[in-house]
Parts: sequence; structure tokens; C-alpha cells
Amino acid sequence: MTQLPPGALPWLHDVGRFIGRVGFRPAFRLRVRGRERVPRTGPVVLVANHSSMVEPQIIFGLLPRRSVFLVKAELFGGIAGWGLRAIGQVPVRRGEVDRAPLTTAVAVLRDGGLVGVFPEGTRGSGDVAAAEQGAAWLVRSSGAVVLPVASRGTRRPADRRRRFRPVVDVLVGEPYPLVVGKGRAGLAEATEQIRVRLADLVRELDAARGVAPDARASEPAGESGSHD
Repeated sequence: MTQLPPGALPWLHDVGRFIGRVGFRPAFRLRVRGRERVPRTGPVVLVANHSSMVEPQIIFGLLPRRSVFLVKAELFGGIAGWGLRAIGQVPVRRGEVDRAPLTTAVAVLRDGGLVGVFPEGTRGSGDVAAAEQGAAWLVRSSGAVVLPVASRGTRRPADRRRRFRPVVDVLVGEPYPLVVGKGRAGLAEATEQIRVRLADLVRELDAARGVAPDARASEPAGESGSHD
């Protein structure tokens, strides 16, 4: 059981995980809390905040099991696109109604796999002020548990140079079951529950890093409090 989409190469996926696990350590000081909370088996929908291109790669490498992420389709051109498909990642077009990637993700979940989603849809402040409904749809279609993951420190500050080897914090929350009601109303309600839980986890991480609420939008990469 590979728990990957058809056509993926399990051995290359594992190589990619290794690169994600060690490849960023020269550039960042990574601090991870809650990794033991990741369910080792069974269907999981991982939801994470998103403020830079680095977070997906770091999370992919740090997870203790294989994972399939929904990745924006624009990144699937040329050799990079071949590589992403080969390691089992799924392209999704933002702002378009396309059930194909979601159907692929549901098949992975029903096989007992883990699927990662960035419910904000696009990169932003990473505060999870809004969320799209894909994660809730996946949960409703598969019965997966939800695993929130927050990260901070990857975003490059706009007003100054990045610090040398900035601190990047990753906080894995508690997995939880989610009942998703029928119809659009059920999806909307469940999506808001996912958004609130993830936003709360981001705020918890901000507090641990010593970042004031009004400073999040301009948080310098690598600034950190004394928490380890």
C-alpha cells in the first residue's frame, strides 16, 4: 500500500521527504513541536497556514509518513511538474471548479493516506483570515480526521534583509474528527470550524514566539521569543 496517487514513484517520494527534512537546515533553524501528534495510520486531512513557498516543502519533509499535497497547477510546468507528479503531489487550479484533484485526493484518503491542504488558497499573511471549502469536502467524502499545522518564520520581511539562518517554528496541533453536514451549508459551517481551529493554532505559535497580534502581518522571518 503506497498511499500515493497512481503514477507516483514511492522510492522517489521517500527521497523527496529526505531532502525536505534535511535540505533546509543549512538555511533555517527549524524547531518542531507536536510531531508525535501526527497519526501514523489512517486517513488524515492536514490543514496548514501559508505565507511562503517554503512551508509546504518543510512540512512535507518533517512528516513521519508519506503525504500528498494539493499544489497550485502553475508549478507543474516542465521538469518541476514531472518531479511533483512523480513524488505524488496533485495539481489544483485556484478559482476553478475542478473535481479531478479532489477525487484523486479522496482515493488517497480512502486508501488510508494523508492529504495536505492550504485552506487559505493563496499565500498571504498566514493568519488564516479566510478559508476555502476543499478540506471540508475531503473530510466529508472520506471520513478523515483533521490535523492542523501552523508554521512561522519562513516569510521574508518586506522592509529589511532576512536574518542569517532565521528560526522557523512548526507546531502540530491535535488531530480531531469533524462532522460535515449535507449541502453547501454543511461545507460552509465545517470550513469555518477548520479555519478557526487553524487560526487559533497560529495564534498559539505566535504567542510562543513572542510576536504581538498586530505585528503578525510584518513578522520578520526568524524573529523569535525564548520558547523552544
